[in-house]
This record gives sequence, C-alpha cells and structure tokens, in this order.
Amino acid sequence: MSRPLEGIKVVEMASWMFVPSGGSVLVDWGADVLKIEHPETGDPQRGLITSGLLPGGKGAVNFMIEQPNRGKRSVGIDVGTPEGHEVLMTLVSQADVFLTNYLPHVRKKLKIDVEDIRAANPNIIIARGSGAGPHGPEAHKGGYDGAAFWARGGVGVSMPENAAGWPPGQPTPAFGDVMGGLATAGAIAAALVKRERTGEASIVDVSLLATAMWQVSPMIIASKLFGFSKIPQGDRTRSPNPGVGTYRTADDRFIALMLLQSDKFWDDFTRRLGVPEMATDERFCDATVRAQNSGECIAALDAAFATKTLAEWKEVLADFEGVWAPFQTLDELYDDVQVQANGYLPTMTAGNGDEVQLVANPAMFDEEPVTVERAPEHGEHTELVLMDAGYDWDQIAAMKESGAIL
Repeated sequence: MSRPLEGIKVVEMASWMFVPSGGSVLVDWGADVLKIEHPETGDPQRGLITSGLLPGGKGAVNFMIEQPNRGKRSVGIDVGTPEGHEVLMTLVSQADVFLTNYLPHVRKKLKIDVEDIRAANPNIIIARGSGAGPHGPEAHKGGYDGAAFWARGGVGVSMPENAAGWPPGQPTPAFGDVMGGLATAGAIAAALVKRERTGEASIVDVSLLATAMWQVSPMIIASKLFGFSKIPQGDRTRSPNPGVGTYRTADDRFIALMLLQSDKFWDDFTRRLGVPEMATDERFCDATVRAQNSGECIAALDAAFATKTLAEWKEVLADFEGVWAPFQTLDELYDDVQVQANGYLPTMTAGNGDEVQLVANPAMFDEEPVTVERAPEHGEHTELVLMDAGYDWDQIAAMKESGAIL
C-alpha cells in the first residue's frame, strides 16, 4: 500500500503531546519522521506518569509516548554543541518539513529559528505549534492544552458546571493536544501541496487557542450575536424536539437519540419503544405538537426507555433507520464492530514484546486501515540516520565521545 506522504522526510524537534501527535499523523500517512531528542533528557514525556495511568511493573508500556510517537525514528543530538548543531542542519538540509514546538527564545538560542533553518534549506516547510499563536504580547509564552485549549479557548465553558458552580476539568489528558496535532498535520499536508504547485515553502502555525476556538466556533459566533458569555445549560424537558436528546435505560446506561427529522421516523420509533399510541396521540403525532408538549413527550419517552436495559435496546433498535447511539465506555470501544471493521485500534508490538493497541488517526486512504509501529527508544536510530545522512563511522564515534550525539 502506498501512503500519500511516502518519500516525505520530517525533522521534528518537539516534546509532550501536541506537536508530536501531529508528527504521528504524518507517520500514519507515510512520512519518515526523525524525532530529535537531547542525548541526556530526551522528550520529558518519556518520564511522565500521567494521572497515575502508566501501567506498573517492569517493562511497562508508556502509552503516552507510544501514541504520539509511533513509527518515528529517534535521533539523539545535543544541538547546543557546534557538532550537534551541524548534524541537525545536515538533516534539515535533506528534509521537507521542520516541525517544532520550541518557544521563540529557545529557537533563537539554539539557532533553529526561521532564518537558521532556511539558511540550511530554503525549500523546507517550517511548522510550529504554540499555546496562543505567533503574534501578540504572549507569543513568547508556553501553553498546555488544559490552559490554552480547555480554559482560555472557551471549550470548558461549553460544558456543564459542577454542583458547586466550578467549571469542569478536561475529560481526558491531552484532550486539546490531539486535535491541535491533527490540525498541524493537515496544514503541513496543504503546505506540501502548495510547494509542489508553486515552489513556495510556507511557515505553518497552529496554536492550541485557535484549535479550541475552531472546536466551539458555532457558539463563539452565537455568543456575539445573541449576547451570552457561555453556552446556556438548558432544561432537557423543554427541548423543542424530544427526538433529539439523551435517555436513561433500565440499567443506568444512556442512549443518544438524534431524530433531526423526527416525523420521518416517529411511527416506527414509537412502535419499537412499545408505545405505538404516541404516533396517533394528538399531543405527539407530529413535530409541531411535540414541540408544544415537549415536557409530556419527553416524560413518556423517559418512561419507555426505562423499561429495558441498554443491551435490550441495542437489539430493539439494531435495524432502526433513525440515528441513535449508546454512550459507550472507553473499554467498550475495543468491541465496537465498526471500530474493529475499520481498524481504528491497530495493534503494534511494544519494545517489551507486549501487543498494544493504539488509536489510528481518523483519515483512511484507499479504504486501507491505518497500520502502526512502536515508538522508538530514546536515540535508537541515531547512528543509522547519521550514516544515511553521509557521516562515516569515525565521525559518528567522535561525536558520541564528545557527547554531541547519543
């Protein structure tokens, strides 16, 4: 299978999840991504135990490294040394993309800013990830998704507050990072097309703040037009369309119902729910009267859904043409027939020999499921990459001795 970015080489100087996850998407699409890591410290995420979720025991798999770095090649270089900087620029001269999330002052200090990279390769695409964008008084500041995406970007206020009025916390680690990474990969792909067509190499910038605003863009626009500061938390019993909403089952599970054209499905739907009389009841027989009597209609649907478990409703609604879905737990995704059929959780063999499933990026080419390989060990490919770049063994050995490379 030929993937669309085969033959594209990316030099990535990035850490944590946001920008590296964009690099992982490029790998999925066929690019050769060289992950540049300091010989001693490496990507700090290698040592991070996120929310206590790193599996214990000897040889445990660090999934927070595997997911955003699968399939890359790790090259240990101290770019702060003259020899290391020269090696980096040699790799840059042979690459199509330079990808980084280093802060502006760090890029300047290490001589890896735009003018430095372009001096080594005038035709290279430069892609940068940041907290709040490349312009403005805070362009020099860093950002994590919990702050720049969730809090500052308006995503948090689009979720219900807790009982004490506090805003909710992010539902998962790297919630905004992975969306920003996907946006970064897409922008790089567009820049590659532009370069092929025009010969012009772009500077690409993606920020967590901009990604968040895109995520909740309809409500940001509406807030200005209708004069509200956060998404109002409405009363579900007053929904104008009872065919759209969340309903509880007998075993305290939930179903999302999305009958946007509710009249089209109402007769069949009420029959399956065991309340066929609701199809002819003058209060519920069409969308107009259901909107006028939404409280009563929703109460009747609540009572109907409460009569069966989620497993039973799955059988009843299996061939129903209207759109609905169960609220699945994370572990249930592994058994989802569509996840399995489309290869959305491909398996790789980790360094310790364990078979581990990672999450595929959402794009599929030519109907072929995404395949993944393990993330590299720290500096695993240093020697091989440098030999491919034209260095001989004596040069490599001398740089290893000096500490310029790993």
